Amino acid sequence: MAEVVIVETPDAAGEVAADEIEQLVRSNPRAVLGLATGSTPLTTWRALAARKLDLTQVRGFALDEYVGLPVGHPESYRSVISREVVEPLGLTPSLVRVPADSGPIETAGVDYEAAITAAGGVDLQVLGIGSTGHIGFNEPGSSFASLTRVKTLTEQTRRDNARFFDSPDDVPVHCITQGLGTIMRARHLVLLAFGAGKAAALAGAVEGPVTASLPGSAIQLHARVTVIVDEAAASQLAYADYYRYAWANRLDWEKL
Repeated sequence: MAEVVIVETPDAAGEVAADEIEQLVRSNPRAVLGLATGSTPLTTWRALAARKLDLTQVRGFALDEYVGLPVGHPESYRSVISREVVEPLGLTPSLVRVPADSGPIETAGVDYEAAITAAGGVDLQVLGIGSTGHIGFNEPGSSFASLTRVKTLTEQTRRDNARFFDSPDDVPVHCITQGLGTIMRARHLVLLAFGAGKAAALAGAVEGPVTASLPGSAIQLHARVTVIVDEAAASQLAYADYYRYAWANRLDWEKL
């Protein structure tokens, strides 16, 4: 069972996630982080930036990228990662990779998998979850064994992401994303979810059947998962009271 942490606000969730990352980096200054984009992880990046850690040796791999946006587009995930993660945290830009950031798109998936392997694998992967249950851009139906590859986004995902663009028609139809198999190789998964709009997908991912119809449910098969959510996102969890009880009664060594 995943460790589920229910807190009052997204800011409080960001502090808990930043605790996990800080502990990792203090023990391994060359740690490899899996970097998520979107609004959900912003509180984590802000909390981590406020701690002013030396992260110059940390290596990073973004979860996904749009296909078809021009270089330098403000909503490309290369731009977003640079603006919201690399610069505020003081990461070394050359140590942070985004899918398809070099070479042709036809071989970008294979190249990205090789780069992650060469770095020693991801130590801690930050994740959000979409309203369709996707993690990364692995839409419903994605294989649990899938690796980094080009995918077609669902209309729902494009509608959800339209708020970042001038027009819904500007949201790309295609993306390149780490696969579920890639994500599951990370040594620690930290999934964040906020708001009532994520409640159904979150409950399915944490407590529902493991199914490709809800890609986020793959986390149930991972040995080390920390799920950090606010009260609204936790509203459909059947075992919410137990999760609160377990968090309040952690052993001393679990709090380090």
